[in-house]
Amino acid sequence: MIVVISQPMFFPWVGMFEQIRLANVYVHYSDVQFSKGSFVNRVQIKTADGIRWLTVPLEGLTLGQKINEVRISSRGNWRHRHLEMLRQAYDKSFYRDDMLSLVESVYRDENVTIGQLSEATLMAVCRYFGFDKNRRFVEIEDLGIGGSSSRRVLEVVQALGGNVYVTGLGARDYLNHELFENAGINVQYMNYRKTVYPQLHGEFTPFVSVLDLIANAGPDGERVIRSESVYWRDFLNNE
Repeated sequence: MIVVISQPMFFPWVGMFEQIRLANVYVHYSDVQFSKGSFVNRVQIKTADGIRWLTVPLEGLTLGQKINEVRISSRGNWRHRHLEMLRQAYDKSFYRDDMLSLVESVYRDENVTIGQLSEATLMAVCRYFGFDKNRRFVEIEDLGIGGSSSRRVLEVVQALGGNVYVTGLGARDYLNHELFENAGINVQYMNYRKTVYPQLHGEFTPFVSVLDLIANAGPDGERVIRSESVYWRDFLNNE
């Protein structure tokens, strides 16, 4: 049983969906502290003028707030601005309308917090590629597991019956690998292929929103989402 746990991210990069593709269970980890400058409320896209940010404005943000508590700003028509930026950036993309329809479907719902909105963006993309089938999506709050750091993550994996925990590269700096190994949990890191696909606006980059893949490749973009994972010791030894 493979478990993936991640904070919500706003229309995240392809690598996030590569993790989801490997998972039997995916946990929305939204009751942790919001960090300014993270990808929870913003993501990059390619435009004719270079890389631009799609950013969701927030309101009433205070130090220490959890992602599922941070409210989206009710001021200004940022949804319209996002759609216009995407429409212009991907005007010549074959599947532009697929991408815009997906974004519009998310924006029609009145999500109140950034946690809700970012989860909605991820799930909309999962449905587009069929990743919502044959795997379970869980809200961390529904598990009733407290604590923090590696110990909490381990207890979440155990509560879900997992024996493999797949994570992104950032965990190498804080995860207690031996804690998992002593509990019989196999920790795996993503080995991102960063597969090239046709992109507009210059040299290829994998580090933009998955919306770029949808606009340029449509449903066939699912074939790009094929990275695998590697055992943590091998990963750390090869860094």
